[in-house]
Amino acid sequence: MSPPEPSAATPASPRLTLVVIARNEAALIGGCLERARAAVDAMIVLDTGSSDETVAIATAAGAEVYPFDWSDDFAAARNAALAHSHTPWNLILDADERLAEGAEQLRAAVAKPAKFIGVLPVVSDFDLAGQVETSTAWIPRLLPAGVRYQGRVHEQPVSEWPRVRLSVLIHHSGYRRSALARKQGRNRRLLLAMLAERPEEAYLRYQLGKDCEVYDDFEEAARQYQRALQASALLPRQPAYRHDLVVRALFALKQAGALEQAIALAEQEMPHWPQSPDFFFALGDLLLDWAIRHPEQAAQEILPVVEQAWLKCLEIGEQPGLEGSVRGRGSFLAAHNLAVLSEQLGRLDEAEDYRSRAKALRSQLKNDKIKR
Repeated sequence: MSPPEPSAATPASPRLTLVVIARNEAALIGGCLERARAAVDAMIVLDTGSSDETVAIATAAGAEVYPFDWSDDFAAARNAALAHSHTPWNLILDADERLAEGAEQLRAAVAKPAKFIGVLPVVSDFDLAGQVETSTAWIPRLLPAGVRYQGRVHEQPVSEWPRVRLSVLIHHSGYRRSALARKQGRNRRLLLAMLAERPEEAYLRYQLGKDCEVYDDFEEAARQYQRALQASALLPRQPAYRHDLVVRALFALKQAGALEQAIALAEQEMPHWPQSPDFFFALGDLLLDWAIRHPEQAAQEILPVVEQAWLKCLEIGEQPGLEGSVRGRGSFLAAHNLAVLSEQLGRLDEAEDYRSRAKALRSQLKNDKIKR
């Protein structure tokens, strides 16, 4: 007797598990799981000691929930969560993140036999001058089975598999001021513990600078960014985060009032970033402060260079593939700055043109997708 034909309705073997670690995330965990559910075959939540309804909400959403004793080590928690997964691939999200688009591409990627680390665009909201702006970081979040993390904080997967960018968009809300207030001090404490062991590691200095910057400690941020720049210069290959490091260092030095140091850094770095609107946007801001400090040189010498920097942003356009790129610096934010500058210089018709252009560019970007 011949074996029966397999049913066409037989589901394929599970390929992808969502893996989340969480603690007291009742307000966010449901949305995270709901948005990812259709793209994955299973969901795992590792709870590190919640005292709210996180566990109940995650369970009701269909996740397998496991307890874990927090040990001030994000890598240990990630690895414990991954140990509960039994699929060939794992998608890593935090509770304050949402899978925004790209589910079909995600499914197609995990259907292939080749192994790689999937690097995904994580678009973070942050508050700036009364507006909500966004920046993009490309982070390894799609991992083959067996890959594990290293690092107490800002942990990274350790693997020799090639890294491949996928346009699978993740939206992150954890850099809004209300969210930062809840986490203040946590990451800095862990970063300082890691730096006690590896004091010259550029990536840790960069992350410590970011932590200082988001809490407006610009002098310390500038110090940490400068140490990160010095350490990264010794690396055999420049890391992708160096773009964000340079732009942030310019901003932190400006905010700390160290304009001479910032200008020297900008002159040194300019040849490396001819296609970075973020670099030229920061340069224009920096030189505007220099013009305010030196009004006798402003009109004839400095402000024309400020204008050229922001015009360069518009010429380059948006470059979301650059690590840490801020949405709008290659379009509506640069046009807005040019409108304000033109108005201050008495060029009112030109200012109105730039305002109209800024509005049109902002509208145009709303439906644009992240490109690799």
